[in-house]
Amino acid sequence: MKRKNSSDFDQTLLDLYDDYVHGRVDRRGFLERASRFAAGGLTVAALLEALAPNYAFAQQAAKDDKRIEIEYAEYSSPKGAGKMRGYLARPAAAAAKQPGIVVIHENRGLNPYIEDVTRRLAVAGFLAFAPDALFPLGGYPGDDDKGREIQAKRDPGQMTEDFIAAAQWLPQHPACTGRVGVVGFCFGGGMANTLAVRLPELVAAAVPFYGRQPAAEDVPKIKAALLLHYAGLDQRINEGWPAYEAALKKAGIRYTAHIYPGVNHGFHNDTTPRYDEAAAKLAWTRTIEFFNQTLRAGG
Repeated sequence: MKRKNSSDFDQTLLDLYDDYVHGRVDRRGFLERASRFAAGGLTVAALLEALAPNYAFAQQAAKDDKRIEIEYAEYSSPKGAGKMRGYLARPAAAAAKQPGIVVIHENRGLNPYIEDVTRRLAVAGFLAFAPDALFPLGGYPGDDDKGREIQAKRDPGQMTEDFIAAAQWLPQHPACTGRVGVVGFCFGGGMANTLAVRLPELVAAAVPFYGRQPAAEDVPKIKAALLLHYAGLDQRINEGWPAYEAALKKAGIRYTAHIYPGVNHGFHNDTTPRYDEAAAKLAWTRTIEFFNQTLRAGG
């Protein structure tokens, strides 16, 4: 199946789909409003299917890649769900310990895209760990729509504690140097900002992809270096950027921000038409370079 890209769809439809996947429009509302874009024998249901993730596209680091080792690992989250699980990937037969990176998924659980991102980090030489916020309710169900429904049932405060616990667990792993960074996407981008606020003595580097910004009064708590990726067409998230930038400057926080012109929220996710290859590759190259600079010796 050929991958479609954003140019195959009207931008208004892409914005409507963004509203749908973030719960501002329900499925019925999406289908009703998207009906005007159905033409040439294409049904509204087919439009939705074309916009939805196709995980056949989401594998840049194979599960059987000999350069890495993968497993599911459980950890304790006493202030959250109690027992949690995540996806752990690390360089194969690494003689030395590696920096740890917590990978935080979108608003639909630990799907194949996020597992692949975790493996990519292992290929790049990091110990990467991606918790699944859906684990207490049975885990990622294999379907993003169901995943969103399940994640919406979780208490937001408990979920935050689950990710905090993961960031505290990772540096204790025998293969970790003790240096920890965090990268997150969408919901996970906002959570990456939150961990930088909540764990200033632990999180050394944070990379939020199109994530909600913390409250201005919380910004001075951050001690991590920040690399912030924003999509140029993402008005919903970008409206919070000016206040965040002002607070970062006022507090003297180390940060670099990139706004990628002409791309949509979710541009790094290579399973949907919102994916932009050029912007995604550039952002990822910058991310790996940033983690190497901030988490390895001398960072």
